Amino acid sequence: MSTERPSKEDILRPIQRTSRGYYILLGIATLAFGLFLVGWMYQLSEGMIVTGLSDWGSGGGVTWGLYIGAFIWWVGIAHGGIILSAAVRLLGMERYMPVARLAELLTIAGLSAAGFFIVVHLGRPDRMVTSIIGHYHITVHSSPLVWDVTVITLYLVLTATYLALTLRYDITRLRDDLPNHFEPIYKVMTIGYSEKEDLIVQRMVWWLALAIIILAPLLLHGGVIPWLFALIPSMPGWFGAVQGPQFLTIALTSAISGVILLSYGFRYSYDWQHIIADDVFRGLTLWLGFFSLLFLWLQLQQVVGGTYAAPLDQSTVVSAMISAPIYITSMTLVFLVLVYTFVQAVRPSLFSKKRSVVAAVAVLTATLLEKILFVVEGLMYPTFSIYGAVPGSYWPSLIEFASITGTIGMVTMFFLLVSKVVPVVELHAVEHLQEDHGHERSGDGGAETEVEA
Repeated sequence: MSTERPSKEDILRPIQRTSRGYYILLGIATLAFGLFLVGWMYQLSEGMIVTGLSDWGSGGGVTWGLYIGAFIWWVGIAHGGIILSAAVRLLGMERYMPVARLAELLTIAGLSAAGFFIVVHLGRPDRMVTSIIGHYHITVHSSPLVWDVTVITLYLVLTATYLALTLRYDITRLRDDLPNHFEPIYKVMTIGYSEKEDLIVQRMVWWLALAIIILAPLLLHGGVIPWLFALIPSMPGWFGAVQGPQFLTIALTSAISGVILLSYGFRYSYDWQHIIADDVFRGLTLWLGFFSLLFLWLQLQQVVGGTYAAPLDQSTVVSAMISAPIYITSMTLVFLVLVYTFVQAVRPSLFSKKRSVVAAVAVLTATLLEKILFVVEGLMYPTFSIYGAVPGSYWPSLIEFASITGTIGMVTMFFLLVSKVVPVVELHAVEHLQEDHGHERSGDGGAETEVEA
């Protein structure tokens, strides 16, 4: 354990110090996002025909593909992030306090990326307005997708409120060390602040955390979003009660992986060894292994139920799924992460932060592949084949592939820019670490006095 005393100067370092590496990473992220924007402009110019997506008809194929698979993936990362942060506050998991705000920011960034995929998939952004205004009284008000938009908006508001309340405390106490050119932002964020509100804010944040934990399995990635797929009996690849808990485990594994990557990046860049300690990575890796186990177990339930004496349409889609190289790759990656987690728990000497990062990347890759395959296979093998027995084929276009790197670049830019405006680690977390450090030092002093005596 590091003997260095945590201080407010540590969490101000990203705001006050800009290295060459920062500009290089910002340039790479901007380039990735820019290349995707170029592809999107081409798609807007020529139409959705330039993607691998197609209308249902004699040509087969699917109407949803990588765009919607990636949308679910980002929503899962976002929802899992706020669940992780809420659990830290609600259950008193003090070890993870330094990464709680990173998880909250990941929720904002992930939901933004997910919403962007919806706009891109519409083909024409103006449909966001014309479809609603012109058709609300006919179809929109009764569409299941309205629940999707409602739930995501609800969590965005909850997370933004949650984050804003905790930032007021930090900004007020660190104001003298924050850059003056962001003064208008800080003034808006701290309107009407007084120290009397601190206790009230703590209670509000606790209740918000409780609401998030309760709503997650009921409305979020364990409810409304999987229900949009699971309640369609004509799509055997989607239909089934297992989808709710399966979506939730995928969200949590993805979010924990994202927090591991962010934590490692900030720790490495700003020498935060004494703030984001090794124990944080060890604990996150164990949680990653636990939810990976649940994910594989639920996959097993789906595979067994779809191969043993299942209805013909269910057998067809499950057989196609388990024979797909993408599915085999996805399950293998999660299984290897599970094996590593178990082995390093038995032999702690095998643990390393870099191995945790590799495990996080593997799980994020696996969950993305699984969600894309889930969407595509669900559409490829419907119960009622209106246009013939041949399901057609689908392979993402370069524009669709670029959307993944583009949105990852967008989220990276978000964190790079936000880290220049507000602390990405709470001041409360540093104060808590200082108290622990003080107790350790006083304990050491007592031990030394005893030895001298």
